Amino acid sequence: MSNPERKPPRANPSLCPGAAEPKEPDLNDFTSLGLSAPILAALEQAGYTTPTPIQSQAIPPLLQGRDLVGIAQTGTGKTAAFALPILHRLAAEPKRAARHGCRVLVLSPTRELATQISESFRVYGAQLNLTVATVFGGVGHRPQIQALRGGVDVLVATPGRLLDHMATGQANVANAEILVLDEADQMLDLGFLKPIRQIIGRLPKARQTLLFSATMPEQIARLAKDFLRNPERVSVAPV
Repeated sequence: MSNPERKPPRANPSLCPGAAEPKEPDLNDFTSLGLSAPILAALEQAGYTTPTPIQSQAIPPLLQGRDLVGIAQTGTGKTAAFALPILHRLAAEPKRAARHGCRVLVLSPTRELATQISESFRVYGAQLNLTVATVFGGVGHRPQIQALRGGVDVLVATPGRLLDHMATGQANVANAEILVLDEADQMLDLGFLKPIRQIIGRLPKARQTLLFSATMPEQIARLAKDFLRNPERVSVAPV
């Protein structure tokens, strides 16, 4: 599992007195993006060597706490683009999630994508003591309720099933620090716009919000305008 780009030779920064000016960080190298050592070790173990364009463009502002709108399709490496800085922040600011709550909420249109995102968080955070839960429809409620009972660091969910758990008090997003809307245009196509707005209405206003979409129809653009604060904008083509 490695990004489909060859790693270019890495230039050594000049250490000579009187050098004209410091060189810019090499954003074609994960070690230069500012991620913590345990995350870098997990990436190396998983076979990742070179960031994709969306990763090199999105990770620095996300580490700074900026909101972000990303126009990116499947195959661009966007899951790592948001998962890596999120894991870095969680590890740097350790705290216990509230009971039935989460520190990070990732909304996804389908159970398949939600499962893939959760697995990515587990792979990238393999050396961190963080918990990940996945919530989607079409399966029984009880295992999901048990997973949420003590609170989790990262909750990846489809909107409909999450609202079900919120309605019964089994899920509480009132203390979430980060919200990710992944494949927002797919969620719009599946009729999730109203549920998304209901869920966001229960989140704290002081949060970091990330929105990723392959396209930017008017309703998604309005959603971004309503709920993101001065977001960084990144647009990339599939690798």
